[in-house]
Amino acid sequence: MVRSLLLVGVGFMGGSLTLALRKRGFGGEILGVDLSQEAIAKGIERGAIDRGWTSLEEVDDWDVDMVVIATPVRTFRRIGEDLKGFVRKDTVVTDLGSVKGRLVEDLERILGKTFVGGHPIAGTEKSGVQNSNPDLFEGKKVIITPTGRTDREAVEKVRGMWEETGAVVEFMDAHLHDWVFGAVSHLPHAVAFALIDAIIEMSGEFDLFRYPGAGFKDFTRIAASDPVMWRDIFLENRENTLRAIDIYISSLKKLRGLIKEEKIDQLTAFLEEVKDRRMNLE
Repeated sequence: MVRSLLLVGVGFMGGSLTLALRKRGFGGEILGVDLSQEAIAKGIERGAIDRGWTSLEEVDDWDVDMVVIATPVRTFRRIGEDLKGFVRKDTVVTDLGSVKGRLVEDLERILGKTFVGGHPIAGTEKSGVQNSNPDLFEGKKVIITPTGRTDREAVEKVRGMWEETGAVVEFMDAHLHDWVFGAVSHLPHAVAFALIDAIIEMSGEFDLFRYPGAGFKDFTRIAASDPVMWRDIFLENRENTLRAIDIYISSLKKLRGLIKEEKIDQLTAFLEEVKDRRMNLE
């Protein structure tokens, strides 16, 4: 049972988590740390946190049951090192990062067996605690990535927290997680960013962005996501992201070849197969 919580990174995802817990009856105190005083003020105003500070050193109450790290993933190791000097030995530390793998191993080495890796499969292109959504996780998957060393009680506390938000919890190996989401999350974001860059390149003297259709807007919506967050994700999950990009380039070349050589039957079959697989997602 979690009675109090410290949120490190008072932004859209972290704020959505704490607001979801509040909406569903969490009565404990929620503290916040963020480099931005404005984010702290907005978090308090929004009801996402009760009190907040701009550094861990300023926190005046470390009697918390859980710490949730909700910052860009490349800050996690430094935050872990800083937390080590403050948290109780039984305080559970978890995160909202979309990269696990070596990051989980490093944080477990730094913080011990009460660190539990977590990744909610939810979000939008919006950022900032002022845009937080208390219903963001309702019915959405959350991946938890315990290792052989992870404390079972800590895992159950993290599972319980997420189930309180209405999320559906699944467990996965941390390294498998990074390949799976390198393919189905990190690659689509890379493609969306690259497509916008390509249209910039093609615009030249004529601004192609004056004529965006609904499909273009839908496809590139995620290119409006936080650049710092996605820079860190691409770099932290570099090997899997590059592998996924290479496979995507191969598929794009296959499609290019069918169009260039006017292989009508093969092109139709290619498009039908892809359409069928996409329709199955619904």
